[in-house]
Amino acid sequence: MTSPLWAATGRLVGRRMLFAVPVLLAVTFGVFAMAAASPFDPVKAYAGTAALRADEQTLERLRANLGADQPFTSRWWHWLTSALSGDLGESSVMRQPVTQVIGERLVWSALLCAVAFAAAVVAGTVLGVLAARRPGSLLDRVVTSLAYSLEAAPVFWLALLAIWLFALHLGLLPAGGLTDTASEQVTAGQVARHLVLPAGVLAVSQLPWFTLYVRQGVGDALAEDPVRGARARGLSERTVLLGHALRSGLLPVLTLVGSRVPELITGALLVESVFSWPGIAAATVEAATSVDFPLLAALTTLATAAVLVGNLVADLLYGLFDPRVKFSDM
Repeated sequence: MTSPLWAATGRLVGRRMLFAVPVLLAVTFGVFAMAAASPFDPVKAYAGTAALRADEQTLERLRANLGADQPFTSRWWHWLTSALSGDLGESSVMRQPVTQVIGERLVWSALLCAVAFAAAVVAGTVLGVLAARRPGSLLDRVVTSLAYSLEAAPVFWLALLAIWLFALHLGLLPAGGLTDTASEQVTAGQVARHLVLPAGVLAVSQLPWFTLYVRQGVGDALAEDPVRGARARGLSERTVLLGHALRSGLLPVLTLVGSRVPELITGALLVESVFSWPGIAAATVEAATSVDFPLLAALTTLATAAVLVGNLVADLLYGLFDPRVKFSDM
């Protein structure tokens, strides 16, 4: 027998999936429309330097072979119908199937984002709780000032600063890449060592939001009657803080899970580019500048799906942890 909670969860997931279909269709259509309006010529990008010596007839034949002579609506429909059958097409700039291009790079981007996001959540929670314990104290002022300063710092500037300090000046960590240049094998130790800087920079770029939200949420929870009652019953400050205030104060943070996904993806692209991390950043840049329709559409669809999934996870967590929220109201 299905419980009411699972039934409500299933209905919410079903509604969101139905909502995702037109969103993804609109996003992919928009990608093809904007790419068609781009000043970049996909044929010349595909031919490279050979396009400088080729005559117009050769370029026209190449344009026909690539399908670039068709209206963007025709290219979009052909890509969409093929994608529904599992064929995302061929990347003209990578000279590989799109599924292979994404498959080779997605695991490294996912690793970077997962480690950075987890580090930002843990560090932001700890700093937010410490700041909320004594509002107006020196620690509170230092934490909030640091959070606001980091919030205004561009992620690429943080990345360059980290390279200068930890790689060039101190020589503690590698400046980029996935493994050491002399290594012929990818080992877990090398990956972990090369992951520290990019993941740390990406985590720091997300840290201010979680710190400030936790500080505000826990600070408000400490002033509520249930927490005051817990203190009046003689419970220890640790129990009051972790067992009552933190649980209530973390509820607003759950909404950040979905809202931070777009910036996390954007930040990951910049971090990957600065640190030469072998994720999807390089493929995204090349697909955009070369007007690689199939690869560009697939990457944009993937990013949109990640945002939609992030919002769904945030709503599910909020509904599970806050009894006042009903899935039917979402």
